Amino acid sequence: TTPSAGTPADLGPIDVVLLSHDEHDDNLDHSGRALLADVPLTLTTPGGGERLGEHLGNKARGLADWESVQLDRPDGGSITVTGVPAIHGPGNREDIEPITGQVVGFVLTGEGLPTVYVSGDNASLDAVERIADRFAPIDTAVLFAGAPRFSALFDGKPIVLDSAQTAEAARILRARRVVPVHFEGWAHFTEGREDLVAAFAAAGLSDRLQWS
Repeated sequence: TTPSAGTPADLGPIDVVLLSHDEHDDNLDHSGRALLADVPLTLTTPGGGERLGEHLGNKARGLADWESVQLDRPDGGSITVTGVPAIHGPGNREDIEPITGQVVGFVLTGEGLPTVYVSGDNASLDAVERIADRFAPIDTAVLFAGAPRFSALFDGKPIVLDSAQTAEAARILRARRVVPVHFEGWAHFTEGREDLVAAFAAAGLSDRLQWS
């Protein structure tokens, strides 16, 4: 692994954390757990909400598929965060979750606001199709990529989208802007920025890619 590009102190005040899952260090490490104690609300999986709630109380909340929570905005409006399906491996949720655990994605919507999708550690294009049915077109899609693999799991197949699947997800979502994340810094990631650039070029979607 490589060091983080920043520290929690660099982030400034945080209103809410959208946590794909709490059980793997590449999503929630020790410093991340310490950070949550100072955050007003953490939204995560139903199981994660229970686990984190043991220490955080009502500052941790799990969202089931399509369950929403409304958050106040400084301007007096609100933003809706909806939990959406995600599967952390190649296959059906019933087969995958006992091995890699629950994961959740999020869609953020609000009057006059862009629609934002945060995929979490998802490997399922079927899940992306279901999300697109409800929310497409997506203004900004934050897509977890990197094709992470472990030889002992699922015959070495990726447990999060590979680069070609990330481009396909962008097409399905009719995403106007795609911000890839989760593709560098850990040894189990097998595809990086160059692979994503090539995949989006092959799909004719290079103009959608943004890196920050």
